[in-house]
Amino acid sequence: MAESALHCSVTPMAGRVLGGGSPAPLGATHDGAGVNFAVFSSIAERIELCLFDAPSDHEAVAVYGLEHRCGGVYCGYLPECGPGQLYGYRVYGPYDPRSGHRCNPKKLLLDPYARAVAGRVDWSGPIQGYVPGEPEDLLADDRDDAWAVPKGVVVAAPSGLADPPRPATPWSETVIYEAHVKGLTMSHPQVPPELRGTYAGLASPPVIKHLQGLGVTAIELLPVFEILDEVHLARRGAVNYWGYSTLAYFAPAARYAASRCPLGQVEEFRSMVCSLHRAGIEVILDVVFNHSGEGSHLGPTLSLRGFDNPAYYRLDVEDPRRYADTSGCGNSLNLGHPQTLRLVMDSLRYWVQEMQVDGFRFDLAPALTRDHGAFDRRSRWLAALHQDPVLSRVKLIAEPWDLGEHGYQLGAFPAPFSEWNGRTRDALRRFWRGDPGLLGELASRLCGSSDIFAAGDRRPQASINFVTCHDGFTLSDLVSYSHKHNQANGEQNRDGSDHEQSGNYGVEGPTLDPSITALRARQARNLLATLVLCQGVPMLLGGDEVLRTQGGNNNAYCQDNETSWLDWSLDSEASVMLDWTRRLLAIRRRFGPLRRRSFFRDDGVDGREEIRWRSADGTAMTPARWGDPEGRSLALWIAAEGVDVSRDSILILLNGGPDVLTFELPAVGAGAGWRLLADSCAPCREEQLLPRAEHCYRMIGHSVAVLARVDGEREASGLSEPNEESAR
Repeated sequence: MAESALHCSVTPMAGRVLGGGSPAPLGATHDGAGVNFAVFSSIAERIELCLFDAPSDHEAVAVYGLEHRCGGVYCGYLPECGPGQLYGYRVYGPYDPRSGHRCNPKKLLLDPYARAVAGRVDWSGPIQGYVPGEPEDLLADDRDDAWAVPKGVVVAAPSGLADPPRPATPWSETVIYEAHVKGLTMSHPQVPPELRGTYAGLASPPVIKHLQGLGVTAIELLPVFEILDEVHLARRGAVNYWGYSTLAYFAPAARYAASRCPLGQVEEFRSMVCSLHRAGIEVILDVVFNHSGEGSHLGPTLSLRGFDNPAYYRLDVEDPRRYADTSGCGNSLNLGHPQTLRLVMDSLRYWVQEMQVDGFRFDLAPALTRDHGAFDRRSRWLAALHQDPVLSRVKLIAEPWDLGEHGYQLGAFPAPFSEWNGRTRDALRRFWRGDPGLLGELASRLCGSSDIFAAGDRRPQASINFVTCHDGFTLSDLVSYSHKHNQANGEQNRDGSDHEQSGNYGVEGPTLDPSITALRARQARNLLATLVLCQGVPMLLGGDEVLRTQGGNNNAYCQDNETSWLDWSLDSEASVMLDWTRRLLAIRRRFGPLRRRSFFRDDGVDGREEIRWRSADGTAMTPARWGDPEGRSLALWIAAEGVDVSRDSILILLNGGPDVLTFELPAVGAGAGWRLLADSCAPCREEQLLPRAEHCYRMIGHSVAVLARVDGEREASGLSEPNEESAR
């Protein structure tokens, strides 16, 4: 869609009643001849549609009462109105905070279904619904705030005629790359300066080439719905860089668009998705439906709060003036209410059907299931997703914890969900750091966490494995700092986790000691290798492949600067890490045993053993060895589904201790041998066939090696065949 000036050709008429509308669909829907406006409020006495020429206008150019009401939906049809028109709503209804009602017609409200947003919140304006400075929020503020709040923009539906096919990558083939739209491209020297930090920049050829070269199949973007920067950040000139403060659930964040026109921003986002699809890369969105950016009961009245506070938010049963907050952000959306559930489901379908995205990662997902306060795997939201013919077919990922009672729910989400597996993160970090007694836990995580997911009749792909994500240390910082260093966030280093399970190996932060830097680099390679070698779906944090550092800041949510942006000026260590990452992911693609679609069988049924555990001396692991708190080494011999390890198989050797170890290699029969695929102590070493007479492999301390069984000079053909699994 070409960029155009914001416009409406209707004749301005204040106070006119607008009829002829339809209650469905909600939002502003252009049909070529005019626009149908429809918005929900079960408590409003009257709703006005206000049209504007510019985002900062103090007064509307036209005001229309919405005449028709059906099932709580106010609607009206405006002929000759078209794409680009700015609009907002005023809701006349009860203002009674003690009863949970917060309608205030002096506060212009953003349409919850706005497809694009023009303007930003001005915190100097009277945007709270109550009189500021009063001891309580019980008195409604009568100052108009139209000039200080963003407006919705009418958007035409995309034609979709040139959309490329979706990649539809099977879960067993999926590799996720978590990234920030701006941070990924802001410093890229080959991205045109005017496109850096934007959707268009992310879709530029050098960035796509990097993603393809890594071997990732999906990019998971930190929140890209329109974002509200909290007042404490805005007042010191900072922003909510991560974006976990949603203002509009249908609108792409304007801050990440090269286009300054809202219509162009929507098309730019769609174009980005299509470009990634042409490159075979899926797009997964990190979405925040557990709360909104309106914050606590003392926050601004910008949208949902002013339309129908009790419907959209979970209120404290004993004090409806306040919110039941399981998000830690001031409020929680009330998905137990049909209209809020509809908002969420409509938003998800919009991003899939019209914006073409391939899946979602749900922030603090248990909060979305709490219809009656407790986590409920039979909640309305989970039931709606299960039966939805569109959403049940895309990739769904839960962050399986929130701040509510019994908030840690790893393994509790039903199919088709996959889940961020925090236990894999912790096991890998602690094992390589040298914590005692971890062999059993590590083994479970390497095998896809069947102890967590198999009971729910799920597969290894239910486990999204990671060692780092946006929240916490980067991989480089994980091996360089023992403590967080968040002073730049302005919260006296009180923010961020105090339990990173990291290590500095002798010096806190940067050092010129070659022995320390060498060990850190190897430990980073070890962590990445074991992540990729785990059964399940690996997720990499963008920038870990080039050892991006945040200087020890483990909560860089407000750092929209070089602290968070990926530095593309690669030194020798970063280049080695980049090649190591590419190599590991290529190994994963080549060898079926690393991409199993079912959990291992070790019972020897039908004469097959799909997995064997060995000590470094080649003998079987015993209960005593599994329970040895000083155990630091392990050999894992695995095969593809239905194949005995004595045939086509992969051998993973882990030396988590400081000493040199010699691993006894399993006997593989006459004419067969072992090919070394990768060794973290020699990351640049080429693959090589080990001499047939050599029955052991020497490993230095803190290292991992991967070998493949081969027949003669040829790798077993069964190891190279891709899976043909359905995507879901």
